[in-house]
Amino acid sequence: MSSDATTAVPTAPEVPRQEERENGLGASVPAADARAKTEGTFPYASDLWAEGLLWAAVLRSPHPHARIVSIDTSAAAELPGVRAVVTHADVPGDPAYGRTVADRPVFASDIVRHHGEAIAAVAADHPDTARLAAAAIAVEYEVLEPVTDPEKAFAAPPLHPDGNLIRHIPLRYGDPDVTGEVIVEGLYRIGRQDPAPIGAEAGLAVPRPDGGVEIYTASTDPHTDRDLAAACFGLAPEQVKVVVTGVPGATSDREDPGFQIPLGLLALRTGCPVKLTATREESFLGHAHRHPTLLRYRHHADAEGRLVKVEAQILLDAGAYADHSAESLAAAVSFACGPYVVPHAFVEGWAVRTNNPPSGHVRGEGAMQVCAAYEAQMDKLAAKLGVDPAELRLRNVLATGDLLPTGQTVTCPAPVAELLGAVRDFPLPPLPLDDPEEDWLLPGGPEGAGEPGAVRRGVGYALGMVHMLGAEGADEVSTATVKVQDGVATVICAAVDTGSGFGTLARQIVQETLGVDEVHVASVDTDQPPAGAATHGRHTWVSGGAVERAAKMVRTQLLQPLAHKFGMSTELLQITDGKITSYDGVLSTTVTEAMDGKELWATAQCRPHPTEPLDESGQGDAFVGLAFCAIRAVVDVDIELGSVRVVEMAVAQDVGRVLNPAQLAARIEAGVTQGVGAALTENLRTARGVVRHPDFMGYALPTALDAPDIRIVKLIEERDVVAPFGAKAASAVPVVTAPAAVASAVRAATGRPVNRLPIRPQAAVAAPPTS
Repeated sequence: MSSDATTAVPTAPEVPRQEERENGLGASVPAADARAKTEGTFPYASDLWAEGLLWAAVLRSPHPHARIVSIDTSAAAELPGVRAVVTHADVPGDPAYGRTVADRPVFASDIVRHHGEAIAAVAADHPDTARLAAAAIAVEYEVLEPVTDPEKAFAAPPLHPDGNLIRHIPLRYGDPDVTGEVIVEGLYRIGRQDPAPIGAEAGLAVPRPDGGVEIYTASTDPHTDRDLAAACFGLAPEQVKVVVTGVPGATSDREDPGFQIPLGLLALRTGCPVKLTATREESFLGHAHRHPTLLRYRHHADAEGRLVKVEAQILLDAGAYADHSAESLAAAVSFACGPYVVPHAFVEGWAVRTNNPPSGHVRGEGAMQVCAAYEAQMDKLAAKLGVDPAELRLRNVLATGDLLPTGQTVTCPAPVAELLGAVRDFPLPPLPLDDPEEDWLLPGGPEGAGEPGAVRRGVGYALGMVHMLGAEGADEVSTATVKVQDGVATVICAAVDTGSGFGTLARQIVQETLGVDEVHVASVDTDQPPAGAATHGRHTWVSGGAVERAAKMVRTQLLQPLAHKFGMSTELLQITDGKITSYDGVLSTTVTEAMDGKELWATAQCRPHPTEPLDESGQGDAFVGLAFCAIRAVVDVDIELGSVRVVEMAVAQDVGRVLNPAQLAARIEAGVTQGVGAALTENLRTARGVVRHPDFMGYALPTALDAPDIRIVKLIEERDVVAPFGAKAASAVPVVTAPAAVASAVRAATGRPVNRLPIRPQAAVAAPPTS
């Protein structure tokens, strides 16, 4: 397929290709674990068992901010069946941990900084006993006033020894004195979206004879988790082994070692295997969420609607600890203007500590919040100028060769105009019939109280962008080994498949390169070389690149003897469907015959080109690559009740290259649905820092009935030459773009500004007519 080819598709599950293939790159190869997951035999961490197993429970703070006066564990330790109780005093190594800053204690020792913070942990011979023992621990608190407003965190007393300000980025680009003929302003608020894993956190820790411990859990970054845990245990990294069990999909909820460290401490203390399975409430309280964000914007444009200057202030609520907040802020500030050409930009970004629940990495962190704001600004600008919203966007879109406000040149393919044109020109869905049998199409569903006459349809647009791989100088390296013997290939790579499909991709790469049908991907543990975190599509790029290089090295080992024998170079030989042939047809043999019982193997690394941190003016080449998406949302709104139904989401996406059509469609469909949840229902609510209703009754995930028709109208396969296979990350950018598109459509239907996500019913009630 040519590098500039495009693929038009009518619906998400159907991605027609130019050729039908059974395996290799470009084929819809099913996931190796699909059958096990559907049959219920997939080995999730909650299913693990060991001889002599003990059960763990964690005591968590009921207060968002308090001073710990005393902790009395005697009553818990005396309960029959209790084998160990551990607090901060029992942490033999580093008392705190963190992926960027070691600011989060394993157990709170003097100050509690958020609701649900861990205070102590218990191991017992029965899960009920463990929970009773945890409840029996007597903690005396001096309750303190919580700081829950991030704007007040600047002047509030320090909540942490490191202070309340985690990072400040002032971006300066162009002339600050330039103004436009037309100016629009807005204040926007984005809520706290939870990753809401259907399978709650679970793990098993097993002590080792050498004094170390093995931890079996659904980690997404096992080597980092190992290193953080070892430091807290007071052990060398090689004494701790993390084994990745089945991951039931993951974002931030699998990236908090605070779940694993108490588990390992209990196993080391008792000398027995210890299992911990979080309750749904613990899951909501313990892991990180999307940053709630406050954004102020001012857009300047000329009389034709071309952007002149963007001014913005972005405030991320990090919660109690730093986590990934510095990285999220960098993305928010860098993409504050969106995929538009902006000659002058001045952005102030802050991430601050509060006593709210912890925030961290969730798909599209930083980029999703600013997309909702800058797209709202584009709608305001279009309305003020009397210009079609899609046309206004087309006048300003970014293209390859343009500059970001960070001063970085966009060197990767950036077909933003083509993406927007594709969704704009796609036929609109038909209006629902005025028929009682069509009541289910109304906002609110078949039992809704609305009337058809109160329903208004709205069409809205959004353009989104995300960065791929780590940013600001992150060393993105991965290592992979490929072995082949007796017609069977094995891939060894510590890249965790969190639902991204890396395991399937690795199989396809080896099938494509070596012509071997049977390919196994080894389970992941920290005895293997590091592959890094499963974020930003990095395993498709970096780990997939390492697998490809290793497979090509094995290919050379395989073909070199044949090429030497026939007096030709290996480049003149090809492998197709398990057969090796030469360009002139003289040589024809099978891969199995050429192997002749030998074992061939190779290990390779992939490391993308380096990036650099943003400087004191927010300038720098901070990103390896970018991906773009355009979405047109069609919604029906009951303008009396404020209920919203998303009818259709038309998606056009810049994917670089389609490696697995079915898998790609599923990733886009899931990303759009997650974005719809952020737009309409998902908000982990708090009252003075206390999480309200930490369960699926209080936290409303979109169901199958809420999911709209998702039409993938175009996939642009313009390959990024610096990426292995030319592919781009696929799942984050629709999450970023979808909420802004839904909000845009609700604006169109109601005439309301819609400046908050998720959209509350009162914000979707039609504006009263002007007198």
